[in-house]
Amino acid sequence: MVVLLKDEMPFPDPRGADPEGLVAVGGDLSMDRLLSAYRNGIFPWTVKPVTWWSPDPRGVMELDRFHVSKSLGKTLKKGLFRITRDRAFKEVMEGCAEAAPGRRTTWITPEFINAYTRLHERGYAHSLECWQERKLVGGIYGVAMGGFFAGESMFRRANDASKVALYYLTEHLQNRGFTLFDIQTITPTTKHLGGISISREDYLKRLAQSVVQDCTF
Repeated sequence: MVVLLKDEMPFPDPRGADPEGLVAVGGDLSMDRLLSAYRNGIFPWTVKPVTWWSPDPRGVMELDRFHVSKSLGKTLKKGLFRITRDRAFKEVMEGCAEAAPGRRTTWITPEFINAYTRLHERGYAHSLECWQERKLVGGIYGVAMGGFFAGESMFRRANDASKVALYYLTEHLQNRGFTLFDIQTITPTTKHLGGISISREDYLKRLAQSVVQDCTF
């Protein structure tokens, strides 16, 4: 049953989400509210009103199963991009909010950008960037807690830049000891790169184990 959140009311059990994964409506995008949501396997998707989701099944990238296709492998070998982390967090979010082929609107509104930038300033949200010369041409951002990383969105302004960003982020998370890389839902791109769907129940079990790990981004 979808719950109407009021004031500091805690999130309901995500297992009670409706068939599409909607858990609750209301509340705000404050830092405490966002962190509580991620700890409970829930994420926001709109702002007017704020809606909170926990889909079943859930998309994840298994850190040791990233699939590098022949074309992506060639791109990686060419070293076309300079990779950085946490150098342009807000700019990455703004890139993810840009119009793209087949997408006229975006859920990444100014309210989302402001809220997640606050998370970044407090060390909970991070980005990985792809550059060509001094131009930002791709990137990905998300939320990290313990050994858990919630990938929120990625973008590209150059061929393969978002795939390269995802490859290097996956490699980085694995090297840092992370154990759960949440991508919410599977897209054709993430499926091709090794993304899989798991049940909400399995996801929540893995989430509970990963958020208490001693990991840093």
